Amino acid sequence: MRTATLGPAQRAESLAAMAERELDILVVGGGVVGAGTALDAVTRGLSTGIVEARDWASGTSSRSSKLIHGGLRYLEMLDFALVREALKERGLLLERLAPHLVKPVPFLYPLQHKGWERLYAGSGVALYDGMSMARGHGRGLPVHRHLSRRHALRVAPCLKKDALVGALQYYDAQMDDARFVATLVRTAVSYGAPAANRARVTGFLREGERVVGARVQDVEGGGEYEVRAKQIVNATGVWTDDTQAMVGERGQFHVRASKGIHLVVPKDRINSTSGLILRTEKSVLFVIPWGRHWIIGTTDTDWDLDKAHPAASSADIDYLLEHVNSVLAVPLGRDDVEGVYAGLRPLLAGESDATSKLSREHTVAHPVPGLVVVAGGKYTTYRVMAKDAVDEAVHGLDMRVADCVTEETPLFGAEGYQALWNARARIAADTGIHVVRVEHLLNRFGSAAREVLDLIAKDPSLGAPLKAADDYLRAEVVYAASHEGARHLDDVLTRRTRISIETFDRGTRSAREAAELMAPVLGWDEDQIVREVEHYEKRVEAERESQRQPDDLTADAARLGAPDIAPL
Repeated sequence: MRTATLGPAQRAESLAAMAERELDILVVGGGVVGAGTALDAVTRGLSTGIVEARDWASGTSSRSSKLIHGGLRYLEMLDFALVREALKERGLLLERLAPHLVKPVPFLYPLQHKGWERLYAGSGVALYDGMSMARGHGRGLPVHRHLSRRHALRVAPCLKKDALVGALQYYDAQMDDARFVATLVRTAVSYGAPAANRARVTGFLREGERVVGARVQDVEGGGEYEVRAKQIVNATGVWTDDTQAMVGERGQFHVRASKGIHLVVPKDRINSTSGLILRTEKSVLFVIPWGRHWIIGTTDTDWDLDKAHPAASSADIDYLLEHVNSVLAVPLGRDDVEGVYAGLRPLLAGESDATSKLSREHTVAHPVPGLVVVAGGKYTTYRVMAKDAVDEAVHGLDMRVADCVTEETPLFGAEGYQALWNARARIAADTGIHVVRVEHLLNRFGSAAREVLDLIAKDPSLGAPLKAADDYLRAEVVYAASHEGARHLDDVLTRRTRISIETFDRGTRSAREAAELMAPVLGWDEDQIVREVEHYEKRVEAERESQRQPDDLTADAARLGAPDIAPL
């Protein structure tokens, strides 16, 4: 494979390359579906480019529940096809495509009724495991087991004794969603696809009815490029309707946004060796292990306010705390919450107004010649969505195109990961870095961890942890700017790392140190360092203020009090 570096020089070269000659495929949107589409297209031998208006995964794809799962609750809705498809993708990611990024995670489902509920829920979980095994992609996960109340309380002492009569334990998988998307983009780049974030599509180029390209504004440098392409794929998620409006076409379907919020609390606040899944009146609530933390979520409410910065209100936070506290022996309070994040799901609008009933399936359309639209879906099935989008685009290409190969294409960092994992003790001895730190790097970067270790070898000071966020090494901040496309402090503290939700200060105490580490890579002077830190602090304060507001309208207004960072 070629280089997979997303540094400042590569970004500039990518913009120039996309404007230089007509592409086969231009992908608009740098979330998981857009990144997956770019990888699918380029690995079929198509000349492919991808642009993103903000940062990679800055929308929905960095604000999910961080689960790769088959959708156990969809079995109850009898949506067997969706579950079967998702379980296959879960297996592929765990075993072949991204074993360095996707890991098994156990969940405990407390039973509250004797007899019938164990039979009912147990049958569902058994079917879930059986469907996974039948596809040949379930061997990487243990099968479910039935637990007595006493055994369940040993696994999860945090639960109230009267909150369960027994339990089921089953396995799904999880990943860092923003890191996964950045890895997808880097994989596409390694196969020859130019990629540029902070590159906004401001309009489409037309020849008669046909779309033949896009006008792309360099949000950082201020220039504008005309990028011509035989086919454009609109993979902009909750912005789908806005993007479609640029060609005067609403399209054959409508995308609505549903807001989901999550809370992050320290590991010691919930005494359990397993994640939890709890039934609510509307859906389910997850308590998900996340390193030295737990993620609690999610909500599911309609949202028609600012799409770039969805805000969590006080009512949202109270809803999650109330539901999780209904089963916890030691209840959580506001002071236990380290981080809060809100994201928007792009749902295909149906006849029902309840977002929980809108379609989680995806749709691909070709509303005008030269423009393909893909929307809806689940994070887990991004690869299927990407395949369908490229298949549709191929219909508009006057050439023979190879079939999809992403089922057999490991993501960047997967190749050699297991060998390095087996050698982690030796790597620790050779580098002088504690084996726990080596494991951390391998599970974030896979075999690309060697590139991070090379930075430390050249400058040993980068082997130290950040002073106010010691889960992360200083080298990871430098690497984010030099190799992973981070352009601003917010990109590093919110997406390349998760410091913004994993510390009680929300990353403000790490901001100056991180900005100083990024500065030499990105050419920042002292004034830009100060601007980056001030912007980040204002963003955190605006988020905190929004979380004190009683409803969506006031929360949205408070969050918009912090403007986006000015270009470099």
